[in-house]
Amino acid sequence: MWPLSDLLAYPRYALHGRETFDAILEQSARLAQEKFAPHNRASDSNEPRFVDGRVHVIPEVKIALDAYAEAGFPALLADAADGGLQLPYSLALLSDAMFCAANVATVGYALLARGVGNLLRAHGSAEQKLRYGQPLLAGRWLGTMCLSEPQAGSSLADITTRAEPEGDGSYRLTGQKMWISGGDHELSENIVHLVLAKIPGGPPGVKGISLFIVPKFRVNDDGSLGQRNDVELAGINHKLGQRGIVNTFLKFGERGACIGHLVGPPHQGLAQMFHLMNEARIGVGMGAIMQGMAGYQYSLAYAKERRQGRHPDQKDPTSPPVPLVEHADVRRMLLQQKCYVEGAFALAIHGGRLIDAQVGSEDAEVRRLAALKLEFLTPVIKAWSGEWCTRANDLAIQVLGGYGYTREYPVEQNWRDNRLNPIHEGANGIQAIDLLGRKAMLGNGAALAAVLDDVRATIAATSTTAELTEFSRSLQECVATIEQTTRVLTACLAAGRARLALANAAHYLTLVGHVLIAWTWLRQAQVAVRALASAAGHDHDFYQGKINACRFFFRHELPTVLPLARLLQALDDTTLATTPGQL
Repeated sequence: MWPLSDLLAYPRYALHGRETFDAILEQSARLAQEKFAPHNRASDSNEPRFVDGRVHVIPEVKIALDAYAEAGFPALLADAADGGLQLPYSLALLSDAMFCAANVATVGYALLARGVGNLLRAHGSAEQKLRYGQPLLAGRWLGTMCLSEPQAGSSLADITTRAEPEGDGSYRLTGQKMWISGGDHELSENIVHLVLAKIPGGPPGVKGISLFIVPKFRVNDDGSLGQRNDVELAGINHKLGQRGIVNTFLKFGERGACIGHLVGPPHQGLAQMFHLMNEARIGVGMGAIMQGMAGYQYSLAYAKERRQGRHPDQKDPTSPPVPLVEHADVRRMLLQQKCYVEGAFALAIHGGRLIDAQVGSEDAEVRRLAALKLEFLTPVIKAWSGEWCTRANDLAIQVLGGYGYTREYPVEQNWRDNRLNPIHEGANGIQAIDLLGRKAMLGNGAALAAVLDDVRATIAATSTTAELTEFSRSLQECVATIEQTTRVLTACLAAGRARLALANAAHYLTLVGHVLIAWTWLRQAQVAVRALASAAGHDHDFYQGKINACRFFFRHELPTVLPLARLLQALDDTTLATTPGQL
C-alpha cells in the first residue's frame, strides 16, 4: 500500500500539498453526512414521479447537489487551466466513496455529469468544451449517457437511433433510448445527453456508431439557453434499488426536431463513449463496494450491541445472553463481509492509482504499463465488486436476522441498491466475456502478464515473512493456476471455438477476481505485520484484524476457485450442450 501523498511527486499534482488532500477528504465526509445521508431513506421511499409532464424529485436532492457544486466537487479532476482543481483520480475516488456510502442515488446525478464533462474534454471540440463542458464543470448542468435501446439492450451493434446530417453541421436525431439514469428532471438548468446513433451510409454494427451531444435545451452561441429540444420523456422505470435517481425511457425526434452535435469524427462513437463507460465501471465498482461497506459496518455495530443466545458450552439457561458478535457463525459472516468489501476497496484504489500514473507520469513506459494493467483490471473492479459486495449485503441482512429484512433497518436498502450493480454499465456476464475474450489476450497476453508481475512482486516480498509465508505460497500456486487456465482457454479461442471457450467466462472472472483480492489482502497484511511491532490499543486491533482477514480469505475463500479452474481447463460444455427445450 502506498500513501496518497506519493502522488504529489507527479508534476500534474505538484501544485497541491498533503493539506489539500486532507481538506478534500474532510469536506467530502462532512458534506456526505450533512447533505446526502439524511435523505437516503426518503429518496428511496419517495422515488421520482412523472406528474403533469414533469419529473418530481424530493427537494433534498437538489439541495444536496447544489451544495456539492458550490463546494467545487464537479471540478475535482479537470485541468487548472479550465477552472478545475487538477486533483488525482485516486483522491476523487476516495471522495466518491463517501458520497456513495451516504446516498448512492443522489450522487449518481453528479458523477454522471462529471463523466460527461471528462469525455468532452477528451474528445470534444474547443467550442463544445466551452459551450457544454464549462457549465458541467460548474455544476450548473447535469448529464447522461444514452446507449441502450428497448430492442437492443446491451447489444449496441443493434441500435437503430439515426442521425441525419443538416446543412449547418448539426444532425437531426430520431430514436429511443432506455435505462437512462438522470434522463429528465428539474435539478439543473440543462441536461447534456451523450447519445450513440448511426449516420446513414456508415459501416454496419458497432463500427458505424457515432456520438452526439443532445441537450435538453438548445444552447445559443452566447451560451444562453434556447428552446426545448425534441427530447421527450416516455416513461420512468421503477427500480428495485437506487430509486432516488430517476431512470427513464427517452424518445428523440418524435416531432422531427431533435438537434444534436457530432463529437469528434463520425463512426468513432463507441470508442469515445468507452472513455465515459470505463470511468463509470470503476465508479459502479466503488458504488458496489460502499454499499457493501455500509451494510458491513451497520451489521458489525448491531452484532456488538444485540444480545441473543449463549455459547454452545454454556449450560446455565439463566446466564445472561451474549452479544451476537460472540457467536462463531456471526463472526464468520462478518469476516466474509470484511474480506469482500475491504479487499475490493483496495483493488479499486489500485485502479485509481493506475489512472493517476497513466495521466501524471513523465515516464512513457510507466504510462504504457499503467494503461495496460487498467484495461485488464476494469472489468474485475466492476464485476467482482458488484457480485461479491452484494453478497456482503446479503450477509449483513443475515446477521440482523428478521430485523434485517424489515425497512426499519438500512441493510435491506443497501442490498436493493447494490443489486443493480451487477447489471448496469455492462452486465457481469458481458464483463466476464470481455475479460477472457479480449483483455486476457490484450497485447498477446501482455496485460495479464503485467498484472501478474505485480502480484509476483508481492509474493517475493512476503515469502520470507514467517506470518505470511503460508499465504505467499498459496498465492504463487494460484498465479500459476490462472496462467495455465488462460493458456487452455485462449488456445480454444485461437482454434475458432469461441462459444466453448467463453461459455464459462463467469467462472474465469471469479478465479481472477479472487486471486487479485487475495493479493490485496496479502499487501495489507504485509503492512500490518510491520505496523504491529509498535501498535497498541485500537491500532493493534486494527492491524491484527487485517492479518486475521487475510488469513480468513486465504483459508476460507480462495480455495473455492480451484474447482472452477479445473472445470475451465476441462472445457466443460454442459451449458452449451443443454438446449433451450431442456431448461
